[in-house]
Amino acid sequence: MSYETLLLDKQGPVAVLKMNRPPVNPLNIKLYLEMFDALCELEKDESVAAIVITGAGEKAFAAGLDVKDVASKSVAEILDFQNTVPKKCFEKLTGIAKPTIAAVFGLALGGGSEVALCCDLRIASTDAVFGLPEINLGIMPGSGATQRLSRLVGTSKAKELMFTGDTIGADEAFRIGLVNKVVPREKLMEEALALANKLAAKPRVALSLIKQCVDNGMNMDLASGLTLERNSFVIAYASEDGREGLAAFIEKRKPSYKGK
Repeated sequence: MSYETLLLDKQGPVAVLKMNRPPVNPLNIKLYLEMFDALCELEKDESVAAIVITGAGEKAFAAGLDVKDVASKSVAEILDFQNTVPKKCFEKLTGIAKPTIAAVFGLALGGGSEVALCCDLRIASTDAVFGLPEINLGIMPGSGATQRLSRLVGTSKAKELMFTGDTIGADEAFRIGLVNKVVPREKLMEEALALANKLAAKPRVALSLIKQCVDNGMNMDLASGLTLERNSFVIAYASEDGREGLAAFIEKRKPSYKGK
């Protein structure tokens, strides 16, 4: 399938999905809907085992919501928008069973930061700038930042960033745990693809179960989270790849995973 606002490139077991509205890739309704469709496509594609999300061009990962899309909406219209378009897209991005990596460069502001927050892992180039400037427009984040950022970096730091609307660079984002790694700009995609290929080679059932346990367990009490983990362990153990991995370890050979 071809898209107007996205570029999709499948490189073996890794899919690279680029937001494509240069120069700064603002998020409009069309992009949200197409990203949902693209993620559904990748979810069904058994040849794809990991996904890299990034931006097209040189200036920005994504500079946030395209304000022109929403500025003139009525309260009823903006309520409908919030409960359908970005919600649908971001729930698919967070919920997809395959690992996702945000390769962030340049500006990652507002909704752009929220796209990165929805990914499992984040690699940033040294020129990356993160921010949630909605407060400066008289509004607030509305696509998950108040919840996802707080869980990632803690409530105090999350409040500081959202209260002030200040931006931070890649090194500070790494220091507070917002990104997993910072690399030179010219190495960004190389590093993201290397990590994606490393994850793509892992047993898929176990990988998806780990993702589900971590993400769903965050919303459970400890006892319920541990029950979820134990039950998921049994599913991983019973999978073909689980049996293969254990057999390969005993036989001192490299496992041959089938993704089942």
